[in-house]
Amino acid sequence: MAWSYTSVLVEATSYPIIVSWTSQPTNHTLVSKLQQPTIPSSSERPQSHRRPSDLGREAHADQSVTILHAKVAQKSYGNEKRFFCPPPCVYITGHGWKCNKSHTHAVCVSRQQMFACAKTLFISDQDKRKHFCLLLRLFLNNRQEVGSFQSRMIKVISKPSQKRQSMKNADPNFIFLHLQVIRKVNKQHAILDVDEPVSQLHKCAFQFRDNPHAYLCLTNDAIIQYQAPFSVRDPSKVVLNDGSCWTIIGVEVVEFTFNQGLACITTPVSPFPVVTGLEVNGGGHVAMLEIHGENFTPHLKVWFGNGEAETMYKSPKSLLCVVPDVSVFSDGWRCLRRVITVPLSLVRLDGLIYRTSYSFTYTPELQPPPLSNNPKNTSHLI
Repeated sequence: MAWSYTSVLVEATSYPIIVSWTSQPTNHTLVSKLQQPTIPSSSERPQSHRRPSDLGREAHADQSVTILHAKVAQKSYGNEKRFFCPPPCVYITGHGWKCNKSHTHAVCVSRQQMFACAKTLFISDQDKRKHFCLLLRLFLNNRQEVGSFQSRMIKVISKPSQKRQSMKNADPNFIFLHLQVIRKVNKQHAILDVDEPVSQLHKCAFQFRDNPHAYLCLTNDAIIQYQAPFSVRDPSKVVLNDGSCWTIIGVEVVEFTFNQGLACITTPVSPFPVVTGLEVNGGGHVAMLEIHGENFTPHLKVWFGNGEAETMYKSPKSLLCVVPDVSVFSDGWRCLRRVITVPLSLVRLDGLIYRTSYSFTYTPELQPPPLSNNPKNTSHLI
């Protein structure tokens, strides 16, 4: 796969985290340095003698890697370079990140967010594939590998589609803005007399309905209203600046959250298990939970909250576990008759905790099962 990579340097302290963007079939890399949080004093350093169930299961000890990238990438032809728009970005968050200095591990408590951006990635016309993934390799300052994290599938296109598209937003979350009119943009000019839908990778401008001369503009990380003048040659167009021209594109967000607790784990966290679905079989005292996903290994155990469940490895895409009795989480649950929800996690044998976005809910039965009047055909579980 033909790529072009350029080094990008972000402000770094003496303890940087190094990010390497790669494409799996190639050895080229894009290296970015991220600002590393400070190390607490020796009196604040924790000890590593606690049980796996106590190893930093609190949310403040989590470590998260978030990758944001576009769903499509436009191919470059000849000597041109069509950089990925928006460029792939990575955010490193969480208070559980550890620094390695003089062979002593210490939990970082800085709230500062670390960020890197690959602004000069493009795909050449020599590559004939229709889809690809980005592979992010993360290292500590001592070249110790944190792990490899894969993006979602990216579609390669030759040029923006000219087809009209109609898409409804199914996301229940909304951001309320001023009432605006979408204007199609052609060569830094907004066309006022054209009323047609815009598609992915099309350039557009957002005109304020209550102020027709004002357009939504991004300048120095601030949103302003840009007063666009009319074109001298064509009064049906207005001249826009770079900050007023927007590109419509779908994006993907992939988040990987793990927790090392107080264990001194030096092996990479990858392959990172990803849970995609749950399936409950049976009920009562014999309920089984099948977990569907990717990158499962025999060294993973399913945890309900802070309790380990008996886990059976079926395949790299399936784990089976026994649902623990609800009394493990609440002794008086059967009397209180209330709903209990516990988070689901995957824990490696060395104590590394993989967070999931799934949880398990114990719901009490509204009524006890009816008893039969004929004792001959009944069996009782005592």
